[in-house]
Amino acid sequence: MKYDFAVIGAGPAGYVAAKKAASAGLKVVMVEKKKLGGVCLNEGCVPSKTLLQAAKTYHHAKHGSIFGVEAGSLSFDFGKAHAHKNSVMDRMRDGIAGLMKKHKVEVIEGEATLSKGSSFTVNGETHEADNILLCTGSSPSIPPIPGIEADHIVDSTGILNIDTLPKNLVIVGGGVIGCEFACVYASVGVPVTVLEAMPEICPNLDSEIAAILRKELEKKGVTFQLGAKVESFEGKSVRFTLDGESKNMDADLVLVATGRRPNVSGLGLEEIGLDFDPRGGVKVDNRGATNLPGLWAAGDVTGQAWLAHAASRMAEVVVHNINGQKDQMRHDTMPAVVYTSPEVAVVGLTKEEAIDRGFKVKTGKIPMAINARYIAENPGEEGMCKVVLDADTNRLIGVHMVGGACSEMIFGATAMLETELREEEIAEIVFPHPTTSEIMKDVFMAVR
Repeated sequence: MKYDFAVIGAGPAGYVAAKKAASAGLKVVMVEKKKLGGVCLNEGCVPSKTLLQAAKTYHHAKHGSIFGVEAGSLSFDFGKAHAHKNSVMDRMRDGIAGLMKKHKVEVIEGEATLSKGSSFTVNGETHEADNILLCTGSSPSIPPIPGIEADHIVDSTGILNIDTLPKNLVIVGGGVIGCEFACVYASVGVPVTVLEAMPEICPNLDSEIAAILRKELEKKGVTFQLGAKVESFEGKSVRFTLDGESKNMDADLVLVATGRRPNVSGLGLEEIGLDFDPRGGVKVDNRGATNLPGLWAAGDVTGQAWLAHAASRMAEVVVHNINGQKDQMRHDTMPAVVYTSPEVAVVGLTKEEAIDRGFKVKTGKIPMAINARYIAENPGEEGMCKVVLDADTNRLIGVHMVGGACSEMIFGATAMLETELREEEIAEIVFPHPTTSEIMKDVFMAVR
């Protein structure tokens, strides 16, 4: 079969690209070897955020006395939380299937192998396409630690299939995934210990923001061992070194959350001469083009961003360029969120990143506690908003927040960066009162 556009992978990059290309009149096929929705819907952001909401609801009820809410007898049914998670996933997959049908995208279930030229094979049948988009996502990266194959040790996909609460949980890795699951389990009363090799959690975040997040998670009962290097797993025991000393810790359940790797194997990519970047992902330019004409890539398979919304935007850029519309990715304005309680939301550069790029910077920061709406809704919770500006132009180049509602506010900050607003232009924006978003205006009073 001959197509105008073939999409390999049905995640946030794949189904967005397929819909957009089909809407433009192209004959489109989409190949998926597992389930529609890809990593985000089936193994990542959607199920994990559903469980986070369940845990937050329980935690708020348990600690609602300050609002006059006395819950009395309170319990948490993890099985019901998982049932709700599964229903959300089913509904979203059905929605994607309906969308593809509506736009006449042919969907093939199977694993694709690419050949030289413009052909690919699925289920023993060879097809051709003028353009092919590779968006096969990523998988958990598992370090070669002795004993890691034990049944009670799971990755971020495996833990989503466990619907009973463990006696305790040890998490190897204090990045975004590790912290989100730590928040889930600690919020419902499970003792959680996070073993992180670096001096601070979430090393890609602004260090001050990361420290606040860590302290707030500690309030929920999470224990962090920073600078801890896991050496082996022996039975139910985790062996690690800390400050040069060997230690052991018993674990009923272990989550290994040490990053992700692009899904590039089994696709015939090496055989067709595709270039890879040093991180192991498919090498692309800012249009999503690879070194091979007609072959494009988007999302986690490129090793860039590791975010569903970034993947979707990369897919849009690819389709635009295929259709003759000039477009390119702007990773510096890509927002990111850690969906813990409190949330962390960031967009743009940290102070250190800006200086490294040659900017002369000025910064400002204020606590969320100056905001009436924030302290009314988040009593006793620390939060902060930080901004980074180009000192020569007063242009906003970075926003970093920790606190309730940050995931919703970061959109406004992203728009400010995309439109290259200056401090004095932001000062003229009217924010509704009382809202937590007012912090985005007030923070500039602290800029120096």
